[in-house]
Amino acid sequence: MRQLPNFSNKQTFILMLCALILGACASPMKMVETGNYDEAIEVAVKRLAGKKNKKVKYVQALEEAFAKITTRDMNMADNLKREGQPENWEKVNSIYKRIKNRQDKIMPLLPLIDKDGIKANFRFVKVEGLERESRENAAKFLYADARKHLTQAQEGDKLAARRAYGQLEKIGRYYRTYKDKGQLMNLAHELGTSYVLFEMTNNAPVVLPIGFEREITRMQVNDLNSQWKEYHVRQQSGVEYDYKVVMNITNINISPGVVQERQYVDDREIEDGFDYVLDENGNVMKDTSGNDIKVPRRVIIKAEVLETYQNKAANVIGRLEYIDLQRNQIIDTDQVAVEAIFENYAATFRGDERALSDESRQRIGNRPLPFPENADLLFTAAEQMKPVIKRKISRTRIII
Repeated sequence: MRQLPNFSNKQTFILMLCALILGACASPMKMVETGNYDEAIEVAVKRLAGKKNKKVKYVQALEEAFAKITTRDMNMADNLKREGQPENWEKVNSIYKRIKNRQDKIMPLLPLIDKDGIKANFRFVKVEGLERESRENAAKFLYADARKHLTQAQEGDKLAARRAYGQLEKIGRYYRTYKDKGQLMNLAHELGTSYVLFEMTNNAPVVLPIGFEREITRMQVNDLNSQWKEYHVRQQSGVEYDYKVVMNITNINISPGVVQERQYVDDREIEDGFDYVLDENGNVMKDTSGNDIKVPRRVIIKAEVLETYQNKAANVIGRLEYIDLQRNQIIDTDQVAVEAIFENYAATFRGDERALSDESRQRIGNRPLPFPENADLLFTAAEQMKPVIKRKISRTRIII
């Protein structure tokens, strides 16, 4: 016989308590008593569907929950309509849709008769006409409200344009096509979009190489765009820009090419042959098998390394300036600094190659290289600067 698990009294009590709680939570009638009518309907429908003998408690819970929530929802809808506020039609329509969905859930169970032969009574609301009326009025309000916001948008209010777009978008909940909704959404999007131009300017006391600015402005900015922001790196005709992001180069430092040499010795202990073990008389000692006793000969080998290190760097420093073109003022700044580095190691050695460390081996055979031109280092800095600029623009908290 399989041995049952041994639970302590405390564990048993906790398990029983959890079972009672779960049982209470899953009881549709308990849900009705606590006002969770939709949950009660959901559970009751699941436990009644497909069952030949319909349990009385589930039928009664479904009947009571449906009656109470239908009354509550109809009263709520009537109160909203009595307020006479056009914006209430969205809420009213949502209520009627909930009522319809509930009735659609219960309809397949009808006629619903419990196992005692008692037929459940459901007073369905003829909700189709009410839902249609509220849908028409909701769309009508949203359209009128969008037109009102568009009037403000045409006077330069971008946030109003975005609100108009949102209201027109909501109409899609009710009608796939509605009057000139599509054209108005296009207009709202155009009026609500902020156009941002990226530029570079050099205020450093150094002349930049030809093509440096072109290299900076070659970066792809499409991934910076969003629903209401569009970035350009070249000014486009017919576009009225709202903001400008300027990469203002303020300082450039280019170090001279530096050559440093150092000399060091790598050494290593290795085995190099063997020596015989001699006794006190100078004779070779034998092991128990009669063989000569030998010990490894350990020697220190060395390699003298001459290392040459070359270094040259270009630092480009500046700041991103976010400019509101409507007010013609800087609204935020962000520091940017990059460093392009050229470095090269070369090394030669004298001595035993076996003594070389792994690090030394990597550099042996490399030769000194000509230092890059200043312009080449600056173009490398330009490449490094582009992703930094994009990352900082994407993280800005300025509302554009």
